[in-house]
Amino acid sequence: MNFDFSFAEQALFKDIQDRAKGYAEGKNLETQDLSQVKDALAILGKTPYLKLGLDTPKELGGISLMGAMEILATLSPSLYLSVEMSTRLFGGIVATWGSNEQKKRWLAPLMKGQSLGAVALSEDSLNVDNDPLKTTGTQDGDLLSITGNKTYVVNGPVADQVAVAGMMNGQVALFIIEQGTAGLAAGNPFITLGYEGAAISRISLNNCRISMDQVIGPFEDRNVLDTLRLWENQILLGASLGLMKAAFESARDYAKTHRSGGKPIIAYQEVAFKLSEMLTLLQTSQLFAYRTAWTLETSPKEAESLMWCAKVFCTEAAEKVSGYSLQILAGSGFISGNPSEIAYRCAKYGQIAGTSTEISRVKIGDAALGYR
Repeated sequence: MNFDFSFAEQALFKDIQDRAKGYAEGKNLETQDLSQVKDALAILGKTPYLKLGLDTPKELGGISLMGAMEILATLSPSLYLSVEMSTRLFGGIVATWGSNEQKKRWLAPLMKGQSLGAVALSEDSLNVDNDPLKTTGTQDGDLLSITGNKTYVVNGPVADQVAVAGMMNGQVALFIIEQGTAGLAAGNPFITLGYEGAAISRISLNNCRISMDQVIGPFEDRNVLDTLRLWENQILLGASLGLMKAAFESARDYAKTHRSGGKPIIAYQEVAFKLSEMLTLLQTSQLFAYRTAWTLETSPKEAESLMWCAKVFCTEAAEKVSGYSLQILAGSGFISGNPSEIAYRCAKYGQIAGTSTEISRVKIGDAALGYR
């Protein structure tokens, strides 16, 4: 495992950082402006970022994606979540299982930053590991009629197309439904604890009719859902790294400049100890996340249990690091809008979305005992 970044990767990261920072200047990306993510996609489409993991350029290595994820997540958690759920999750569906025609229709514009996707998995709760899919597609001649309800859909109100997980002839299938299709309705964005700039909503499907060439699958088993959760967990790992990095840098800079008792607060041992713990958790999480990304690229079958371990460690570390950061910032951290406060509010989502930390622990135990 070589986690050193090549010259090409470092150039990519700088390009992403410069473009994203330039776009973010003077904007609050953590408030709900539904046009912001599409504007940002157009900018990111000028870099290889949107191709990573889908059609990765040869000069970029297997961990380029995690490095790029960390950069964008550090700048704006909400923008990151919206971009990744579109590109890596929706894009991954089409790139992995779509036909050549479907790739031309949906994947090509996605990688150019010209369209925004969403994936609708959850129904009654965030958990799809144990709950059955109730959304159903019924064939009606040359068309498919889809009925069901989905919730917690990132990009739901603004997506150009949504990949909906449901059942067709007793098997799991993915239905690609384009914006404006009769019977497709998105609810208003939820008011959330964190990721306030991301549009997360319910969607309903009432006899929503699509052509059969908009169906991916059906699949013989539910492994497709496990794969989607694996990709979603990877997105949440990247988010956790970005949250920790933003919180740590905010606390470090404040500790060096803010004075108390006539000296910078970094001079107080307790503050230094907290920064030390934060940096240890951040760097350990980076190693965990990068190793997981490398394993997913090189040995996918071995990546599943490693992903659950990384998901538990990194998402819980994000909450701890951002909490320590707020403690160092004191009153300044309690005022809304600073990076540490944003990170603290976003951190909990990583623990309950994807494979929750509770379910992850159960699966880690099963894997350790050889049951999986």
